[in-house]
Amino acid sequence: MVENMQFTAVMLMALMTVALAFWMPRRVNYDHVVNRSRWLMASGLALLGLQFALQYHYGFRAQGVTQAVFVNLLFFIPCAVLISLSVLNLQRQGRIRLCEYLLGPVTWVVAAGIMVTVGQMNGCQLMSNTPEMRNAEMIASVCYAAMQLYYAYLETLELRRMRLALANYYDRERSNLLNWMRWSVGVPTVLALMAPILIYLQGVILTVYALMLFVGLFYMWLQFIGYIRTNAARRMREAEENEEEVISSEMQSEEIVNDELPRIAETAERWVAEEKYRSSGITIKTVAAEMGVHRYELTAWLKTTEHGQFSSWITYNRIEAAKQLLKQHGDWSNEAVAQACGFSTRNYFQTVFKKEVGMTPSEYQQNN
Repeated sequence: MVENMQFTAVMLMALMTVALAFWMPRRVNYDHVVNRSRWLMASGLALLGLQFALQYHYGFRAQGVTQAVFVNLLFFIPCAVLISLSVLNLQRQGRIRLCEYLLGPVTWVVAAGIMVTVGQMNGCQLMSNTPEMRNAEMIASVCYAAMQLYYAYLETLELRRMRLALANYYDRERSNLLNWMRWSVGVPTVLALMAPILIYLQGVILTVYALMLFVGLFYMWLQFIGYIRTNAARRMREAEENEEEVISSEMQSEEIVNDELPRIAETAERWVAEEKYRSSGITIKTVAAEMGVHRYELTAWLKTTEHGQFSSWITYNRIEAAKQLLKQHGDWSNEAVAQACGFSTRNYFQTVFKKEVGMTPSEYQQNN
């Protein structure tokens, strides 16, 4: 059973690595940030595949649990580092600090040093199944888990920032662009935290752990490929560039913005009265241009309102318009109302309406 799973893992990691290396649009090669993340991810998966190949060829698990754990730790640490850096590189647009690059190698040296030192002090072979080596590998696995927790902390902070940038730029919820990042943060972290507990277990529990690893990695890889092959990365970059520009402009013109807030509010009310929010696919860039104000001015005004964010403000106005249409046109379908109010799809309209109003459009129509 274990050998079959190891062989399957080798094949799966090989296919995933080859896809990242060769199954990419040409434009990916010219985007240095996306391209670097692709190769970091491919390197991590390739190392993981090599680890499973060694386990399968030499049968370390059959020799003893400790033998398998020793090899696992030496490979899992760099694999986790490369995958984490791949995600962090995309989140930071390539701006990764030197200490974040060095954290992985340092953790690997510490973990390997602990196991080698304990083995030499007790006069036993490095891959011997002794209590001393078990304790050393347990300490090394805790170092691995601590490292992964730190990377997860950094990635979670960046993920929150990116979600905020999307909400401040686009007219609707686009956090689905980042769902794969949530998996990329969660899966390696959970697996790393479970490592000190599960590395010595066998049987059904170990099989479940392995299946979680395979499914999690495959889903993460699939979403990662979808992100870099489509326009998702470009959309995210637009939102981040807008956020950086707004923050920079706000710092330079804070006093001017405060003085201009009444004028901006009046302009925004006029824009809403003209029902221009009913156009689908608008961004804060296009809306600010239509109003004749700067983006940082519109953002500053939104922060003083109950909405706070651009997407929330647009959604509120669209929901209010939808309520009126549902009352006035009992024969209209949800799809017709969604299109008339600027919602991209009927399903999205129904989801948002129920979230904001507390009932479905049909229930609201019946009650009114």
